[in-house]
Amino acid sequence: MNGLLLVDKPGGMTSHDVVARVRRASGESSVGHLGTLDPMATGLLPLLLGKWTRLAKFYGSLAKTYTGVIRFGFATDTFDAEGEPTGPKVAPRLTPETLRALAAALLGESEQMPPAFSAKKIGGKPAYALARAGQAPALRPVRITIDSFGIEAVTANPDGTADAGFVLCISSGGYVRSVAHALGQQLGCGAHLAGLRRIGAGPLRLAEAMTLAEVEDRARVGTLGLALPHPRTVLPGLPSVTADAATLGRIRHGMQVTLPEFSGAPVVKVFAGQADLAAVADRVAGVLFQPSVVLL
Repeated sequence: MNGLLLVDKPGGMTSHDVVARVRRASGESSVGHLGTLDPMATGLLPLLLGKWTRLAKFYGSLAKTYTGVIRFGFATDTFDAEGEPTGPKVAPRLTPETLRALAAALLGESEQMPPAFSAKKIGGKPAYALARAGQAPALRPVRITIDSFGIEAVTANPDGTADAGFVLCISSGGYVRSVAHALGQQLGCGAHLAGLRRIGAGPLRLAEAMTLAEVEDRARVGTLGLALPHPRTVLPGLPSVTADAATLGRIRHGMQVTLPEFSGAPVVKVFAGQADLAAVADRVAGVLFQPSVVLL
């Protein structure tokens, strides 16, 4: 089974758990996700199936959009609700206006320090493995971009903490947990991520996703393939061309081909028929293209 599958990940599961469930349900051994979601997070988890896993590089830089809740009053070692508090509770003094001003100041490019409990590799080992072993991972800040950051209502909790709902669009590689932690540091009261739901990844939307139960039900009756997005709609930024048999033969062997109607496009999707994605090709010069990914 080849295609793009959008899953609404439930809380309490790792992204790898979801991949394993989809492998069992679909019978397709080649399944890969396009951007990890932490176990506590829910929402959009795009998966590539079969030969389409070779297309992952075209999705690597998608900005992600989230909704969630930041809890102000104490920080945690993981920067989220699954971690241990790193200090006593401090009653926050904040208003929606204060938070919106701080959020606005974070827009654009900046350096962000990843959480110690993260999948960032340090000497070949994930940072969270070192952190759990009591070692301090030697993390380096990464360049991220926050495109939008909206603060919703602020609610006081009975224990003296306060919650703020938000909508955030952040570049690939950025950590929402780190954003929450940074706000707590600026306010001097500590903060952590209390809830997170991914609602978008580039042009992909949660509204088009299926629950794991729906995926398994469709796979059981043999209709999962029919529920996948049409191949012509994936990678919408790339134009599509239908190739003849001779051109497809050259593509199958990784040879350069001429595509006259796309002399100005840097990258194109090449189809064998209406729905069979055969390759992605890069323009070499003029109307000459070199297949970079061959799916035949």
